[in-house]
Amino acid sequence: MYDNMNYKLRFKNISFHNNFMEEEKSGFVKLFGDYPAIRVIDFLITFREFDYSLSDIAENAGVAWSTIHTFFPELVRTRIVRETRQIGRAKLYKLNAENPVVKELITLDNKLIHELAEDLAMEKIVVRSK
Repeated sequence: MYDNMNYKLRFKNISFHNNFMEEEKSGFVKLFGDYPAIRVIDFLITFREFDYSLSDIAENAGVAWSTIHTFFPELVRTRIVRETRQIGRAKLYKLNAENPVVKELITLDNKLIHELAEDLAMEKIVVRSK
């Protein structure tokens, strides 16, 4: 039991996404602005294969618990996000990949990632040639 708790604490402290988000903003956030709703959508796009509790979404997106409650119901109402299941009292959510708007957001995010990767490659080429 204690080993499992220690693992969870260590995992929480070295969360890849939290460390990544602190170092560099994604192209999606740079394009649309560093707003709580944008950070939540960016997190859900990045990890769209998994479902998360509202607490996990807030924590990993870097959004306060009280703030996420101001806009998250609208994301569910507009079917950007859908409820997947319930564990105890916690509801789990994930990005609704069937929604046409979400499909376009994913396509845009993929294009931004591709463009940023090309820019980084070009910077490395320029640096090496000097």
